[in-house]
Amino acid sequence: MADNFLDELLEMAEQKELAQTDAYYDLLLSEIKKMKDKIELNFHESEKEIDIINKFVLKKNSILDERIKFLEKKLESFIRERDVKSISLANGTLKMHKKQDKIEITDMDLFLKLAKKELLDVIPEQLKPSLTKIKQWIKSKPVPKGVTIIEGQPEFSYTLSNEEEDGREKETGIAA
Repeated sequence: MADNFLDELLEMAEQKELAQTDAYYDLLLSEIKKMKDKIELNFHESEKEIDIINKFVLKKNSILDERIKFLEKKLESFIRERDVKSISLANGTLKMHKKQDKIEITDMDLFLKLAKKELLDVIPEQLKPSLTKIKQWIKSKPVPKGVTIIEGQPEFSYTLSNEEEDGREKETGIAA
């Protein structure tokens, strides 16, 4: 009987050990699941925080951008008041330059009816006005009928002087 009793005790101990081993590994799986949930929560929270930060930065930058536009208008009025094409300053250069005139075909039928061959690009089965050729034509001859010249307006721009590491200046600019 003693052998049987010891065998039974040993078998019961082994079963308890197996049950505890299964419970231990199941606990490990549970811990992994909790950690993965925590990782997902961390990403979700960081996305919310990034969104808040981005909104804050956009708000701050839009205020700065409005201020820049205001200052650009002041610079433009300054150079227009002086009535010069360029002003060099310590931190940059202000410039006024006239944009190119624009050519617009306002009456295509009238233009095509009276246009000279040298004012057209011939594409098989299609006639198309050549704006470049028309611009050159207008320099020395009258404006063809059906064409309107939209005169280029003066445009303000400026460049900022930025000193690079080697002492040379790097120019950046914005046209307003």
